[in-house]
Amino acid sequence: MFGFDADMIFRIPALLATITVHEYAHARAAVALGDPTPRFMGRLTLNPVAHLDPIGLLMLWLFKFGWAKPVPVNPYNFRDGRMGMLIVSLAGPFANILFAFVTALTTGLLAKLGLLGGDWVQILRLTYIYNIIFAIFNLIPLPPLDGSKVLASLLPGRQAYAFERLEAYGPFILMALVYIGFIGTITHPLEIALSRFINTIVMWLL
Repeated sequence: MFGFDADMIFRIPALLATITVHEYAHARAAVALGDPTPRFMGRLTLNPVAHLDPIGLLMLWLFKFGWAKPVPVNPYNFRDGRMGMLIVSLAGPFANILFAFVTALTTGLLAKLGLLGGDWVQILRLTYIYNIIFAIFNLIPLPPLDGSKVLASLLPGRQAYAFERLEAYGPFILMALVYIGFIGTITHPLEIALSRFINTIVMWLL
């Protein structure tokens, strides 16, 4: 599914759209909750260039896991710092789930109208797949993923502080778990379940 092949021209727009929606949702949630930092840092935008981390994009493309440039957030600007971080952290994965649903619904409507064809089929298919993967993967409770910030927001203060100290080692732990196949064993069934849930809703609507 990932790699350098004939589908590369379709993968690029699908990946850019997936990453952009994810990071924009983080920025939009933070600004809505009272933190202007993402706006000042130029992250409250749907321009994909502002959100790209070249290495993270390459890793996502080739190995089914990766990351974008983190949106800078100052929790001290929130009325409730812990709740604010929880909402901001969940905003990205939730946006990807919503985007996957909209993509599936659009695909279904186009197919029903007999308008589904050409290159758009591939782009829509890959956009749907990438959004499912990105949503589930980012909910893993390991730094630097969104799931780690969700967990830190839910833990009591002392435990949250101890957990956050793992942040420096999180990417290495994550890469090791991906390499041995542990992450895929957990995320793949969840991706299938989420995809079936979305498709069930789309079929019911159509």
